[in-house]
Amino acid sequence: MTRSAHSQVLDILCPMHLVVGKTGNILHVGPTLRKLRPDDTYPNTSFFDHFAVMRPKMIHSIEDMQWQSGMTMHLCFRQDPSSTFKAVMAPFGETAEIFVINLSFGITIQESVRRFNLTNADFAATDMAMEMLYLVEAKSSAMSATHRLNLKLQIAKIAAEEQAFTDTLTGLKNRRAVDHVLGRLVESAQGFAVMQVDLDFFKNVNDTHGHAAGDHVLQAAARIMVNETRAEDTVARVGGDEFTLILPNLHDAKDLQAVGDRLINRLERPIMFHGRQCRISASIGTVWMPPNKKLAAKDILSYADTALYQSKNTGRARQTVLENTGSDRL
Repeated sequence: MTRSAHSQVLDILCPMHLVVGKTGNILHVGPTLRKLRPDDTYPNTSFFDHFAVMRPKMIHSIEDMQWQSGMTMHLCFRQDPSSTFKAVMAPFGETAEIFVINLSFGITIQESVRRFNLTNADFAATDMAMEMLYLVEAKSSAMSATHRLNLKLQIAKIAAEEQAFTDTLTGLKNRRAVDHVLGRLVESAQGFAVMQVDLDFFKNVNDTHGHAAGDHVLQAAARIMVNETRAEDTVARVGGDEFTLILPNLHDAKDLQAVGDRLINRLERPIMFHGRQCRISASIGTVWMPPNKKLAAKDILSYADTALYQSKNTGRARQTVLENTGSDRL
């Protein structure tokens, strides 16, 4: 059989091969290997002009490689060290003057197929590389689908938890959220305040203008409370016209009166509904918890309610601030 015939057989059986002479000169290159670097000129050049042997170390000639004949070596393109191949070398014929070096991608096959745009035709018919790739892609697709499903379930869980803590009419937090936030603050050592806000004359709005107007006023009041507080504050609707505000990270009670005054002034302005004025005001009861003060959450809310009743009993549209909770001032 002629060398040309041998090369045709090798191109079919191992398309990623090279045939080299005893000095390392390249005699033939398989079709898939040519495809990887189509601009390289292989004939009459040295194997080591194109490839570097990474393992075993200290291999710089074909004579060195002969000592590794039949054993696995690791190569890369000399001009592209990121490319990695497994290789095995064997004598071709009986004269030991011609050698075949067969290459494979090893564990880098998935990246290499994408990088070099390889197809099934670029591998030997008996090579399981493409079948393995199909399995890898199938596994990847299954894992991706599982990840998407888990993400959807996580999003749905977050949405359900958020809904459980949200008042549907106003979009504010609800009583359950107040219990959660307040319980967390009680366990901390920081100072905070709790405001109980009750809308004065709200029943008149419902009786005079209807429940749609009442809902509109509640939504408008909710926006005002959010606008007059910080992003870190919690604003919650805990009853029909009852709201609870929790203000963390307070070191003294000086600013509480100013916050309450702003809320009262804003809520006293007429709220328009279909061209009609809806008028309300607000009574506020506030409890300030100084840093390192320990008191049960239910007691804090009870003191805030006591302060709220004082505001209502002394004329409404005002705020009562209680400090030093647990003392005779309560």
